[in-house]
Amino acid sequence: MRTRFLGLMLAVLLGPPARAADHVSIALPGVPPVVDGTVFYVARDQGFFSKHGIDADLRPFDSGTAAAQAVASDDFDLSLSPTPGVIRMVSNAHVQLVAIWGLPVPDWQLAAVDPAHATCPDLRGAPIGIDAIGGARAVALAAFLRACGLGPDSVQQVPLSSNSAAAMAAGQLKFGVLHLDDVDTLEALVKHPVGIVNSFDKAEPLSHYLVLVAHATKLAARHDVFVRVLAALIESARWMQLPDNLDRAATIATVTGHPDAVMKKALPRFFAIHYWPTDNDGLGLDNLRHAIATEVSVGGIKRTPVSAENLIATDDGKSLWAEANALVTSDR
Repeated sequence: MRTRFLGLMLAVLLGPPARAADHVSIALPGVPPVVDGTVFYVARDQGFFSKHGIDADLRPFDSGTAAAQAVASDDFDLSLSPTPGVIRMVSNAHVQLVAIWGLPVPDWQLAAVDPAHATCPDLRGAPIGIDAIGGARAVALAAFLRACGLGPDSVQQVPLSSNSAAAMAAGQLKFGVLHLDDVDTLEALVKHPVGIVNSFDKAEPLSHYLVLVAHATKLAARHDVFVRVLAALIESARWMQLPDNLDRAATIATVTGHPDAVMKKALPRFFAIHYWPTDNDGLGLDNLRHAIATEVSVGGIKRTPVSAENLIATDDGKSLWAEANALVTSDR
């Protein structure tokens, strides 16, 4: 009896057992991971996922399109995927993917190893490094080609996942669709400034880049879990943009394969363009509507296009971001 009493007292003092973290599988673009996913790795390594009761399983995929397909087939819970590709999947195949967060601002650069040959006419017939056919870099390349008055058959697309900069430095390619940090890496490798044929913000000023998507059925079943995932990402995005955290953020970002020095130089450039939203869900209707209209105009949508409103996950008309942000705010 005494032993039982002591056991009950100990249970009262210690409180209820800690709740097990909810496992969430997240498919991210790029092998090795590209800079887009840095906010997820920061959330993991700085403990923001753990803080919100999430056991995050981060898996790199060859492309964000392949990552979205893994969510559509119920193999993964969430994916960070190119908005145009998701629009096509939802519109053409009626896949029930919905967006809970977005990165609206693309940082793509159409780069040339030789700055003396970095014009639109130089592209004709050239092999150009992308991630995968239909992937985010391929979608960006299509926009660059349209701005140059060229069609997709004017060039050779070379799928290299996230390794275009390395192939360019090795002399295997003259052109590639690169992230800002890829450009820094390439210049460090070739030891001279590279040429920029065009930047995406000039080729397509109103656009939308990436969405964090879930299957609508799974979102309904795990709503609270996904809200907590988003809360962790909000905290991560805010933390990594504080100047005192740059060194640590750059170290975590070496998961991309780039050294500390490159990421320390590159990350502030991403922060300057508000690459990872910190005060909204990154799902602006004007941007999404433009992305949908673009897919219609280029023939990417064969059926009735999804509306921007139906692409965004809501709960009684409120975005998940508002719920997630309330969790972060209440914890300050």
